[in-house]
Amino acid sequence: MGATPFHHYILKVRLPKHFDKPTDMRYDCTQDPQEHLIAFEARMNLEGVGDEVRCRAFPVTLAGPAICWFNALPQGSVTTFTDITRAFLAQFTTRIAKAKHPINLLGVTQRSGRLTRKYLDRFNDECLEIDGLTDLVASLCLTNGLLNENFRKHLTTKPM
Repeated sequence: MGATPFHHYILKVRLPKHFDKPTDMRYDCTQDPQEHLIAFEARMNLEGVGDEVRCRAFPVTLAGPAICWFNALPQGSVTTFTDITRAFLAQFTTRIAKAKHPINLLGVTQRSGRLTRKYLDRFNDECLEIDGLTDLVASLCLTNGLLNENFRKHLTTKPM
């Protein structure tokens, strides 16, 4: 058997007969590694498998630079799934999606000569990425970035 980051006792554990390998999941360093781990854990919880099987299944979900990283881990260094989790997050932490703050909405403005509808679509897309956004802040930012004066007046003078 070739060099592997797994401790020898992990390699001795047999995969359950009807274990569905997560071959449809791929982490190639372009996504948020925390999201990948959460999805992987959810899948393994559905399968009802233990720590050793999680260890053995995880590399199947890696692609490109991520699998190269995994294969370069020191031989026998992985004894638990927590070892993989910590090393994985330490390696790919710069790719963790940063939470957007409502202040970011002030940067979303209607461009000169662009349709108001395009601005509203872009603004709505940005709003979906912000947790805890209040209606008041959203409406203030929306009207702040709006160039269409008639529509702005309509929004700000219409009784609620």
